Amino acid sequence: MFVSRFWRNFDWVIAGVTVLLVVMGILVIWSTTFKATTQVGMGDVWRQLQFAIVGLLGLAAMARIDYRTWSKLTVWLYGSMIVLLLYVLLFTNSILGAQRWIDLGLFNFQPSEYAKLVVIIVLAKFLSQYYDRLEHWRYLLWSVVIVAVPTILVMRQPDLGTALVLGAIWLAMVACSRVRKSHLVILFGVGLASLPLFIANLKPYQRARLEAFFNPAADPLNTGYNAVQSQITVGSGQIFGRGLAAGSQSQLNFLPSLAQHTDFIFAVLNEKLGFVGGVLLLTLFGVLLWRGLRIGYLAQDRFGMFVAVGVVAMILFHVTINVGMNLGIAPVTGIPLPFVSYGGTALLTMMAAIGLLESIAVRRKKLQFED
Repeated sequence: MFVSRFWRNFDWVIAGVTVLLVVMGILVIWSTTFKATTQVGMGDVWRQLQFAIVGLLGLAAMARIDYRTWSKLTVWLYGSMIVLLLYVLLFTNSILGAQRWIDLGLFNFQPSEYAKLVVIIVLAKFLSQYYDRLEHWRYLLWSVVIVAVPTILVMRQPDLGTALVLGAIWLAMVACSRVRKSHLVILFGVGLASLPLFIANLKPYQRARLEAFFNPAADPLNTGYNAVQSQITVGSGQIFGRGLAAGSQSQLNFLPSLAQHTDFIFAVLNEKLGFVGGVLLLTLFGVLLWRGLRIGYLAQDRFGMFVAVGVVAMILFHVTINVGMNLGIAPVTGIPLPFVSYGGTALLTMMAAIGLLESIAVRRKKLQFED
């Protein structure tokens, strides 16, 4: 009986859109291998395909597990997240100036991706448990602490992109609670006043990226190079694109090879598939986000609602910043395009997040599970 009801309430739209996004990503990653000199090969394509298969299995498993189970494990989840983030800082080697990965042999695990899901679950538990007390400063500040601890550890890696994602998740989830908006305005003012100190403590390359965002033409061959080339790449696709095996910007590595299948995959997609392909991709994301909000609206409890809001906020922020930096309307940060960019841990995290949404969706009507 449960099985039939499970599949009847399963959100096939959000699952189908997720698969289409993953397929588009694999196709674009594959398209970046069509050139004489490249650091991306068929091995990367196969690895992404393998992660996609594992991710789908993980999505199904997360959907079958009652999402409320995770609310009982928040202490363990939060503790494991902190341990992993500390382990990265204390015991791993720096790669390209950053300490973000744990070598598991088969692949490099990135704890900061895991942290995104954990923060959503822990914050959802806190906000739902103390929902009627959130008008008081004490509880708002505790929600800040929950997010601040992993954010500080992530900033030490350094990983500004993930730190911003965690902040966006907190803001969206808290904004949907009973927190007084005047309190949020005060916190915003404090944050704004602290901005100069925050910028002063950024790494030199991070400050250079901010400067390049405001004036990329000032140093187009150095700090502003990627931003300038990504905009050229987007425009070169015109309406229908150059084709998966063509495109001078990607083929001739004007857009750096290492960035084509990760941070700047949206630019490559537009060069290969054109304006039509870009609009199709954004439409799919729009459908996914709409279905996610609908799942949150229909959730049977506040915990499910907050989890859905957190997942939607995470995906929306990723898409907004990644697409924005490809178009030159946001600073260049290491934020991947969900389901599309190359990266095993990031893909698994996003698929698990969709599994959480599905778990909320299939349990949205309590009476159906009271046989």
